[in-house]
Amino acid sequence: MIDVRRFQSLGRFENDWLNARHHFSFSEYYDPERMGHGALRVWNDDTIKAGTGFPPHPHDNMEIITYVRKGAISHKDSLGNSGRTEAGDVQVMSAGTGIRHSEVNLEDEDTTLFQIWILPAERGGQPDWGQRKFPKSDRANVWTVLASGDAADEALPIRQDAKVLGTTLQAGHELSLETKAGRYGYLVLATGAVEIGDVTLNARDAIAITGPETLTLKATDDAELVLVDTV
Repeated sequence: MIDVRRFQSLGRFENDWLNARHHFSFSEYYDPERMGHGALRVWNDDTIKAGTGFPPHPHDNMEIITYVRKGAISHKDSLGNSGRTEAGDVQVMSAGTGIRHSEVNLEDEDTTLFQIWILPAERGGQPDWGQRKFPKSDRANVWTVLASGDAADEALPIRQDAKVLGTTLQAGHELSLETKAGRYGYLVLATGAVEIGDVTLNARDAIAITGPETLTLKATDDAELVLVDTV
């Protein structure tokens, strides 16, 4: 089963430095029909103005994945970690028993990113942070695992039976997407357009998938896609 989530239907928050769209209930946006999808709890589509960002604040018991779409985000946390994650690359923070962090756009242009929160399989644990480069050329027309609860995937680690995958699908190419029974998929287009049967998804649209389901994605324009597959 699939449920199309158009960009225009998402929750919205905007102030003088942040323009955010919420795929699921978050902060002041509440929709009882959109409380999460499997272990996926939050998917925010954020645009952060240059020289601004999220000041230090706490989290616990959440796997927080940041996929940067344009610009870069600079991270600092209470463990002493710091780093700059550029467009196309990914950072993961396992909040565990608790961590404070800031995420700031130190660039001279707006930064756009997806902020994805996944509930961990178990509460607690030592907090951690990491980042990794994922060249877009390496994932042309194939799924690349960006973060995973399976160490065999050699991706950024998360503490849940889940995967975050990405692809850059060139116009005219097709790619299969299988969601097995008992699992949930959530697919968002960062850019471009794809057809799934008689459904066309445009930039920043999404589909929620409940397995078992096998779909064929056909790019009608060069597309960048991010997928979460989880219990």
